[in-house]
Amino acid sequence: MRNKDITTVKEELTQILSHKPRIIRFVDRTFNASSKRALEIWSFLAKHGGETAFHFEIAPDLFNAEMFSFLEKIKPGIFEFEVGIQSTHPQTLEAVHRKTDLPKALGNIRQLMKLDTIHLHIDLILGLPYETKETFACSFNDMFSILPHYIQMGLLKILPETPISRETEDFDILFCCRAPYQVLSTRWLNSDTLIRMYWFGECVESFYNNRFFRSFFRYIQRKESGFSFFSTLLDHCLHSGFFQQAKTQKLMSTLLLEIASDRKDKEIIRELLRYDWLRSGNRFLPENITAQSLKKEKDRLWQELPQEYLPLYTRKTRNYFFKQSLFASFSKEALEEIGIAEDDKTTVCFLPERENSALELHKAILVA
Repeated sequence: MRNKDITTVKEELTQILSHKPRIIRFVDRTFNASSKRALEIWSFLAKHGGETAFHFEIAPDLFNAEMFSFLEKIKPGIFEFEVGIQSTHPQTLEAVHRKTDLPKALGNIRQLMKLDTIHLHIDLILGLPYETKETFACSFNDMFSILPHYIQMGLLKILPETPISRETEDFDILFCCRAPYQVLSTRWLNSDTLIRMYWFGECVESFYNNRFFRSFFRYIQRKESGFSFFSTLLDHCLHSGFFQQAKTQKLMSTLLLEIASDRKDKEIIRELLRYDWLRSGNRFLPENITAQSLKKEKDRLWQELPQEYLPLYTRKTRNYFFKQSLFASFSKEALEEIGIAEDDKTTVCFLPERENSALELHKAILVA
């Protein structure tokens, strides 16, 4: 590996940044291979980057305390990290020559998520050597337990002249001989299983890899196996023809409610979906989520809340506050699951302002 002179890097970045691009993607496969170099470039970008966002492919086991100390201070939304975990099955990682300190890597990913300022994109690969359905389920559950912002599952590609292209017979790998050279089956995954796992990935892509259902998936993560949940959801999606329809938040909420219809916690799930719906910035509530009237709740609070309610509004800004905000009531149990329960308050105000965090969801605060 060769590193370009750091002075040249800064000069070239200055030229590029003068055009105010929306995002710059660094294509280094392991941007943080040198922590000193990574920190110097990050510091330069934090100072001169303006409104541009920056995407890096990083190795999570190579982070150190100094890097975390720096990342704690950057403003949300300017850095995106893509983490190529591929698998958490040791034999699989050894077969593809990926030397990774898994416990350290997983711990560092959790620490990055706690910052809540860097969009974290995790890559898992389908069809790797020694990866069975069961070991892949473990890999997925390891990632789902962390709840990163994005979990991508792509089919292994057998690119010509790569080391694995010379081992396909050893691993009984069948793959497309034309681009994009995707794997079709392996010794451990037959074609039917691999096809299902592909659609499993599409299910995760649709339901998880957005900001629509963050509270809902935090709840699911605490209650059951992520792989089991998405397997059930996939069956329902295939049966209902979901993948042939426009993947709207309303449609996905409907399907999530349908698979929850026989659960004891279905009403909690309904409330979490209602909370997530309003946090996503929607200004109305569909009937499938609730029959609650947002207008009635707002009218009630208009009469009951004081003329001044700091820091939300003053006497002069009271009218504007009620015009811009939405109000909905929730059960104490739902609020505890969300993590905002407080005394006897059950009404949440959804503000027009967004949180200063990676996903930029709308702010929510208990008011009554």
